[in-house]
Amino acid sequence: MPAPSATALLDWYDVHARRLPWRVPPEDRALGVLPDPYRVWLSEVMLQQTTVAAVKSYFLDFLARWPTLPALAAAPRDDVMAAWAGLGYYSRARNLKACAEAVARDHGGRFPDTVEGLAALPGIGPYTAAAIAAIAFDVPAAVVDGNVERVVARLFALETPLPDVKPEIRRLTATLTPQQRPGDFAQAMMDLGATICTPKRPACALCPWSAPCLARRRGDAETLPRRRAKAERPTRYGVAFVARRHDDALLVRRRPDKGLLGGMLEVPGGDWREGAPPEAAPPFPADWKTAGEVEHTFTHFHLVLSVKMAEVGDRPPPAGCFWLDAAAVAGEALPSVMRKVVEAATDRPARRQSRHARNVLAPKRTIFDR
Repeated sequence: MPAPSATALLDWYDVHARRLPWRVPPEDRALGVLPDPYRVWLSEVMLQQTTVAAVKSYFLDFLARWPTLPALAAAPRDDVMAAWAGLGYYSRARNLKACAEAVARDHGGRFPDTVEGLAALPGIGPYTAAAIAAIAFDVPAAVVDGNVERVVARLFALETPLPDVKPEIRRLTATLTPQQRPGDFAQAMMDLGATICTPKRPACALCPWSAPCLARRRGDAETLPRRRAKAERPTRYGVAFVARRHDDALLVRRRPDKGLLGGMLEVPGGDWREGAPPEAAPPFPADWKTAGEVEHTFTHFHLVLSVKMAEVGDRPPPAGCFWLDAAAVAGEALPSVMRKVVEAATDRPARRQSRHARNVLAPKRTIFDR
């Protein structure tokens, strides 16, 4: 049986590479053009646990507002959080800002070009450090995301379930990574997993590594990688109070920086707890009416919120809260769950819309899941 060849994968990538706004295509890299590390870093942070389709408009919005790292480093944090609203995993936005500031302050606005130097920056873990080093600086680092895990698990028919098999996958990926074109190789592995070696119905006949793939030979590629049985996700309950002023301004407060949805805006409400829906005091006396329920699923639990709504006059906000102008709601840092709450209470859309989505002349492009 032939061994997996980096050359075979790179030849496939040269023809089938995805065209993505943060990527330099292989024909340009062959001419010595390397991608902007700022774009690589920004895309990799956004793509953590998020698909290409969901990230693209956010990436383009960020570049339009902050085209360079110094520009992002100098931006108000609230503006960065607002631009991130709806993308989820909000600690990434806080770390993004902190990392930009650290690079501007400690590295003259230029990213370190080693895995170790990158890993020392705020919010950059082992995967992101390896990805930036390989893609932006052509360092032969082993880059392992979910797509690569699937490719390698099938290629070597690894039976140990995730996450226990991760160290072995990283070791095997390192043995496959070539000294020449490691950045293209890393992106080729991602593309192979995203477009050919997919979770369901992999297109093995089109795969450049079909011959050496042990799982294909066994006929059980779709069953790999193995996974541990997931624990049942608990359900938590809470109450959300939507107060609307006479001019349609909404009463909001900012969550603490640490913890779930840290630093984001929310309408007032009580704690989220398992069991029976908890009692919660409204932010002030008013004619509160029930506006239904909102459900939202986080990584570790499912949330059910009872939504209460009240129309109020021109009154000062209670301590810790402020009035958010109605025109600013869609552009402010409201996480998805709070947008659902506002929409349930006001029957008005509160969805973030990018300037690219608003531009009816913008060309349509095909986006693949990462």
